[in-house]
Amino acid sequence: MQRRHFLASATALTLPTAFGTSFAQAPTTPPGNALIIGCSAALTGPLGDLGKGIQRGVNAAFAEVNEKGGINGRPLFYSLIDDAYKAESSVDNVKQLLSNSKVMALMGCMGTPNNTAFTPLIEASDIVHLGPLTGAASLRKPSIKNVFHVRASYTDEVKRLVDNLVSMNLRDLTIAYLDNGFGKELLQVSLDALSEKGIKALAQVAVATDGKNVDSAVSEILASKPSALLLFTAGNVSGVLTAAARKVSPGLPIAGLSVTYTAASITQLGDTASGIALTMILPDAMSAKHVIVRRYQKAMRALDQTEFDPGSLEGYVNAQLMIEALTKAGANPSRSKIRDAIGDIRNLDLGGFRVDFSSPSTHVGSNYVNLGVLSRNGRFIG
Repeated sequence: MQRRHFLASATALTLPTAFGTSFAQAPTTPPGNALIIGCSAALTGPLGDLGKGIQRGVNAAFAEVNEKGGINGRPLFYSLIDDAYKAESSVDNVKQLLSNSKVMALMGCMGTPNNTAFTPLIEASDIVHLGPLTGAASLRKPSIKNVFHVRASYTDEVKRLVDNLVSMNLRDLTIAYLDNGFGKELLQVSLDALSEKGIKALAQVAVATDGKNVDSAVSEILASKPSALLLFTAGNVSGVLTAAARKVSPGLPIAGLSVTYTAASITQLGDTASGIALTMILPDAMSAKHVIVRRYQKAMRALDQTEFDPGSLEGYVNAQLMIEALTKAGANPSRSKIRDAIGDIRNLDLGGFRVDFSSPSTHVGSNYVNLGVLSRNGRFIG
């Protein structure tokens, strides 16, 4: 990540439009012989756009398989239940999914506080949870046996971000974090990373999940006079806070994580998004450099999905691993067979992104972290 790109401004932001031959749209109810993969995630509320992105990517991957007859003649179906990013709702959803014997596995359940709440239920069951949408270190313990993480950890992301900012001599940093378990864990990770560099944050500003204190948070951030803002929020509030901060201080450098913004919030920010630095836990969803991205884009076009974004790419990648496991589980798959098949994935190259679950201590498939800066057209530079 180059300093001049991080500090640069741009004019207009647009997302690419793509067209292609369409598959049948994803069914709204599962066929009787379907292999059902369950999920609790936000489709409404502050992180609704993130959940919708994951759902689009999974549906695109499953549609590819279903168009070819499914797996051993059985179609795939993604049963995603909305929890609006409320932990108590996600617990109820997971209980419902676990009680349904037709649900073969869970995939892509969203949120650090949510996963913290329902992971004990998963551990007490015979079901596997693949690719949770969280990078929290607190959920990556050797004692957790039924959860397999695909994405790199938030600790990896934060350390990479801090290292680069400090290397650019941006040391006067203020941290804004979401006022929940997700944000508080990232706050501590970032404070530790800064401490290793001999740096103290100028200010630590808590932001309500519903954004009700954005104005006061922005005032506190700008009063600290940072050389850059570390933004550890997620969902709609990230866009609202960024717009408010840059309205007062247009040149404020902002750096966040892979989950900080949704594609919709970047679009809504328009010019204001230019120059924002973000970590990336997958290759760029808008670049056709890697095979896995080209496959993803083709599958999205086939469902008339014209926007390519990190969330739907993550859903697509997770789905490829689930498809691999379902195939290996054979003609009579069970929850335990699917779990074992996922655990047996070794150095699997999906076409520019590798996943390996061979680590005996934690089930983490990738430590891929890259950095990008948004350019004038909404794409990552370079």
